[in-house]
This record gives sequence, structure tokens and C-alpha cells, in this order.
Amino acid sequence: MASLKINVYKNGSSEPATTVTIPGGVLQVASKLIPKRAMDELHEKGIDVEEIVNLSNNPEVSGTLVEVEDHVKNERIVISLE
Repeated sequence: MASLKINVYKNGSSEPATTVTIPGGVLQVASKLIPKRAMDELHEKGIDVEEIVNLSNNPEVSGTLVEVEDHVKNERIVISLE
């Protein structure tokens, strides 16, 4: 099972300001602990957490899944499976 990695880049930086890594074995449980407000915001940005959990179980899937650019906040969020 792949780990989920979320990198947040600010102000066009090539180095992430924040990195969150969720190990594959914990991903399914962790997805159930995400607050509803956060899930709603993820859905608004087109991110389906349940589908990401399903993809993490497929050994053929790796790399960037979603890249979100928020021009108002001047940040980029990259979600990948590694």
C-alpha cells in the first residue's frame, strides 16, 4: 500500500513549506478521522479522499494524483502516492 504525501508550496517556491506524509497502512483509518469541514473543502477543490484511499491499494498507481493551484492564497498543493 502506497503512502499519501501532501506538499504545500507557497509564493512559487520550489521547496514545500509544509509536507504531510500518511503511511499506507494508516491511510484508510486516517481518512475516517478527517473533519467534515476539511472534507467539504477538499471536495470543493475536486479532491475525492475515498478514491485516493482506493488508489493507494493499487500497486501500479504512484506519482502525482492531484495538483491544486490557489491563486488567491498564492499556493500550490500537490497530492501524490509514493
